[in-house]
Amino acid sequence: MDQRTKYTANFLTVVSLLYLFLFSIKLLGVSFGLFGGDFAEKLVCSCSNPFVGLFIGILTTAIVQSSSMTTSLTVALTGSGVLPLEYAIPILMGANIGTSITNLIVSLTFVTRKLEFKRAFAGAVVHDFFNLFTVLVFFPIELNFHLIQKLALLLTKAFEGAGGANITSPLGVILDPAVHLVEKLLIGVWGFHDIVAGVIMLVIALGMMFTALLFLVKVMKSLIIGRTEVFINRYLFRNDLIAFVLGALLTSIVQSSSITTSLIVPLVASGVITLNRCYPYTLGANIGTTITAILASLATVSAVSGQAANTIGVTTAFAHLMFNILGVSVFYTLKRIPLFCASSLAELAAESKRWAVVFMLGLFFVVPLIIILLTN
Repeated sequence: MDQRTKYTANFLTVVSLLYLFLFSIKLLGVSFGLFGGDFAEKLVCSCSNPFVGLFIGILTTAIVQSSSMTTSLTVALTGSGVLPLEYAIPILMGANIGTSITNLIVSLTFVTRKLEFKRAFAGAVVHDFFNLFTVLVFFPIELNFHLIQKLALLLTKAFEGAGGANITSPLGVILDPAVHLVEKLLIGVWGFHDIVAGVIMLVIALGMMFTALLFLVKVMKSLIIGRTEVFINRYLFRNDLIAFVLGALLTSIVQSSSITTSLIVPLVASGVITLNRCYPYTLGANIGTTITAILASLATVSAVSGQAANTIGVTTAFAHLMFNILGVSVFYTLKRIPLFCASSLAELAAESKRWAVVFMLGLFFVVPLIIILLTN
């Protein structure tokens, strides 16, 4: 086999494995949605104060595997007057934390390979630490001074009358038909109950994810000594700014930070991308995930200008953006803190896998559930 044929075969293999990996993430989200959607809506409706709202955002997003769904629910409830804006903003903060559970699930597929798992877990958990530290700083400020709410209201007034735009995710076009086919077969043709179908999808998704990542990392390792690593490091991740812009651009196009941040985990695991370059990419993804909602909501403001029910959706979207911008402005400067915490926890998790499980279950499920139950 000549060199060109080898590179072509490797390229086609990587593309096929990436499709399988992305399909598994999409299917994972749908599976959780089937046995968590109604519960998530009731949970958001039960928000009784901003503190509870924060943990409702974490738990809801972790359950449905989609910050977009949590954000949409929050915007709808705020726009209808059911949920005050000062309660909605903490829910969005919690959704930022909850959406990073997908990265951790992806990193756990490397659990049998110590070095790869350590790198993958660090690349995944650095997203959690950024969100956690941002919440620790800005949640108390928001409670006392409503900084994010005021900035969001200013932006809403500035963009009032601006036209919106609709964006179609290219991944949605490629992946949705296959996901809908599986859903239709399980529920429509074979008649499984939603929860049973969700469990079956979950098993299929995890199996596909593990298989795709197992072979994807092997192929990436074979490419590390070739042109692929040089191209990635010289062009796509040459410096922090380019990595940040790449994360923001990909996420605004794909419309899912879970997908774009999960996509980098196997690259970090294989050693193609360092944790230091993964971090600004992740920050960019956090900004990019807010763009679609803003563009869509601006269309509503331009259509019916001046009505609170229409402008509140834009204000909520801008609040999500401002929260992430403030977080990036602080914790890119102080990046040593989340990077150190991610590396340290990854070291512990590599030595004893229980730390990874305790962190994931505790942060996304146990602590939020206890807080919600105790305060309601």
